[in-house]
Amino acid sequence: MQPPILLPLLLLLLLAAASPRPVLSRRHASPPLATETLDVAASLSRARAAVSAEAVPLHQSAAAAVSTEVVGEEHEEGRLALRLHSRDFLPEEQGQQRHASYRSLVLARLRRDSARAAAVSARAAMAADGVSRFDLVPANVTAFEASAAEIQGPVVSGVGLGSGEYFSRVGVGSPARQLYMVLDTGSDVTWVQCQPCADCYQQSDPVFDPSLSTSYASVACDNPRCHDLDAAACRNSTGACLYEVAYGDGSYTVGDFATETLTLGDSAPVSSVAIGCGHDNEGLFVGAAGLLALGGGPLSFPSQISATTFSYCLVDRDSPSSSTLQFGDAADAEVTAPLIRSPRTSTFYYVGLSGLSVGGQILSIPPSAFAMDSTGAGGVIVDSGTAVTRLQSSAYAALRDAFVRGTQSLPRTSGVSLFDTCYDLSDRTSVEVPAVSLRFAGGGELRLPAKNYLIPVDGAGTYCLAFAPTNAAVSIIGNVQQQGTRVSFDTAKSTVGFTSNKC
Repeated sequence: MQPPILLPLLLLLLLAAASPRPVLSRRHASPPLATETLDVAASLSRARAAVSAEAVPLHQSAAAAVSTEVVGEEHEEGRLALRLHSRDFLPEEQGQQRHASYRSLVLARLRRDSARAAAVSARAAMAADGVSRFDLVPANVTAFEASAAEIQGPVVSGVGLGSGEYFSRVGVGSPARQLYMVLDTGSDVTWVQCQPCADCYQQSDPVFDPSLSTSYASVACDNPRCHDLDAAACRNSTGACLYEVAYGDGSYTVGDFATETLTLGDSAPVSSVAIGCGHDNEGLFVGAAGLLALGGGPLSFPSQISATTFSYCLVDRDSPSSSTLQFGDAADAEVTAPLIRSPRTSTFYYVGLSGLSVGGQILSIPPSAFAMDSTGAGGVIVDSGTAVTRLQSSAYAALRDAFVRGTQSLPRTSGVSLFDTCYDLSDRTSVEVPAVSLRFAGGGELRLPAKNYLIPVDGAGTYCLAFAPTNAAVSIIGNVQQQGTRVSFDTAKSTVGFTSNKC
């Protein structure tokens, strides 16, 4: 028999064992926040090096890249490839245009970017409003007199370039002259500055002289390629086709329309490419000899070589290293999205963006914020020339507010230029921030690395959320968010692909 003193204790234990255990409710518990790690020390080091007197010149970094390439990489059958470089490591930028501080460099980038984004939006809006390319009239075009080139003020066309942020070395003519050219998915006309120069801006290479090329040939006014220009004018004396492309930031190029041979990297030369030979050129193109147009129109380089697929991977803009542009590369992408074409303009590549997520949580944003209507208004453009992604104001506010809620432990500081959400990370070497993802129609989701949306704006440790609101109908996915990701366009399958760390 148990001692009497233990009986109450045994009864309590039996009752506890028989009682139902409480169930902890998780209905109101928040799921863990998905985060990305930002290496503050590494990104600040790159930023400071970009404006350092010891910054690696482009020709040295390019030589190093060539020496480490896989032999034969650019000789695969049916593929053209060339290397891409950040604008800020062009010889011209390395010489006379060096910025005194990283903040000065960032502000210059953002000024160029504002002009670019505004002009892309304006071009898309004009197309949606039914403004014909033939309705556009030049605001201020200096006519080329007969003694210079006999150009008679063609109609303004084109889309704002800003300056171009990525460049490549392209061989022009026969024998090939190697020239730095802007890479631009928002343009359809390829062009280079040409001798004789009535008015040319400063470039890193000698200006191209068509008289020294055996493959240069003028395009006649009655040639279908001349008719594919937004508007065409003719030389009175010869009937040769003349062109003008005027960009929304005030930059323009005017000259002869011709065919020429282009050589990309170690690939075989491509003959009879229609290009502009610009004798009167003004604007923010400093350093580049011209532009390689990658848009969707009939005169763009991909269209002229019948390339239904091409892809690029953009190097970090603060890095002197290079990445690549490839044509005919149909490798499967990690994430795919629908490629949408506007009913009014063939130039831009629209993507089926359906939403955004922050910290793993899908934001409440109406589908109309990303949709294109039947007139071609709205939608989301993937653009290599715009730096900072522009979102409809309501979508941006939802993204920013969610990001701020997930970064309450980080010290805030005042905004910089178009950025209104900035942090002082001067005493940090790394931080955890909410993950940001782009969600596409069909279920694809592109999760961005932290360095693609929280970027330094000075050398002291100020970082800002690299998105911006827009009141325009169209949104733009910019190259800051694309850095380090191979972006591929397949016009035959109507898809845009994204593959991380595939440069």
